[in-house]
Amino acid sequence: MPKPYPNEFREDVVRVARNREPGVTLEQVAADFRVRPASLNKWLRRTDVAETARSVWVD
Repeated sequence: MPKPYPNEFREDVVRVARNREPGVTLEQVAADFRVRPASLNKWLRRTDVAETARSVWVD
């Protein structure tokens, strides 16, 4: 089983994916970082869930 990516790396990839220019696909971002598009999608979903949960507890 491959070693998991460090959290800092995942956070960087998610940040770049969220701030990408119009016309740049998630597949292109994933390819730039040499990760699978499915992994990037999972990281984006997990980040969304975590941020939603955080905002519920803070508000």
